[in-house]
Amino acid sequence: MITHKRAGIAFALGATMIWSGNFIVARGLNEAVNPATLAMLRWLTACLALFPLAGPGMWKSRNIVIKHFGYLAAASLLGVTLFNTLIYVAAHTSTALNLSLIATSTPIFIIIFARIFLSEKITAARAGGVLFAVSGVVLLITRADLSVLLSLSFAGGDLWMIMAAVIFGAYSILIRKKPEEVSQGVFLMSTFLLGLIMLLPWAGWEMAIHGAPTFTLEVIGSILYIGIGASLISFYLWTGAIARIGPSRAGIIYYSLPLFSGLGAFLVLGEPVGWIHAVSGLMIFSGIVVATRN
Repeated sequence: MITHKRAGIAFALGATMIWSGNFIVARGLNEAVNPATLAMLRWLTACLALFPLAGPGMWKSRNIVIKHFGYLAAASLLGVTLFNTLIYVAAHTSTALNLSLIATSTPIFIIIFARIFLSEKITAARAGGVLFAVSGVVLLITRADLSVLLSLSFAGGDLWMIMAAVIFGAYSILIRKKPEEVSQGVFLMSTFLLGLIMLLPWAGWEMAIHGAPTFTLEVIGSILYIGIGASLISFYLWTGAIARIGPSRAGIIYYSLPLFSGLGAFLVLGEPVGWIHAVSGLMIFSGIVVATRN
């Protein structure tokens, strides 16, 4: 049981670590590729990478896929078609600070939905740990200047980001409800493919209006990263984490994302690291430990 829990925690940390790199790599794609087109290219890459491994299994399990088509279509719409695409849309009109602060609501939505739909208890330790972790994230994002919060201005992109946070919370609950006869490989292949199909009209409309993106080496490399790393590998790990430790615990571990983003920015971009990172890191990880220990 302890090993099972440790594996789940490791899976959630691994997924969050790769997703943090997604923010760094995709930062330069905001102007180069339109949101739905970027999402379409991301999931096309994920489908092509996964197909040799899971495609034959999905065909053999086609009767199971048809049986649970409604469930798989719902998971595809939320986790693949909408979630990341809305983040890309939000990035066009919202600030990085607003997006980061709104992202802290994602684990809270997961915990609330888990309480409503899975009857998971919200203990005092879990609530206190979440509060401590959120405080650490806010400290990190504002660089200890909390007056920044008073000068926040809100844009239309903030609403898209809130919607994305709610959608990811709902998607995480759906993962927990995955039918046992649907293997993880079949689940991922089915949802990636269905989500990609639902993205095609949106991406086609974008390219008809704005034209196709220019594929430089930087753009191609970034798409490969978000397609294979932030999609295929991270979603595999996140699904495995929720199966082992549940959506609430996995959601709380999601609070480590800004720390991994900061570490990646330091290693890749040479951005400075100071005492704020150390203090906020201690607060975030302490909150995670307290909230997930039971």
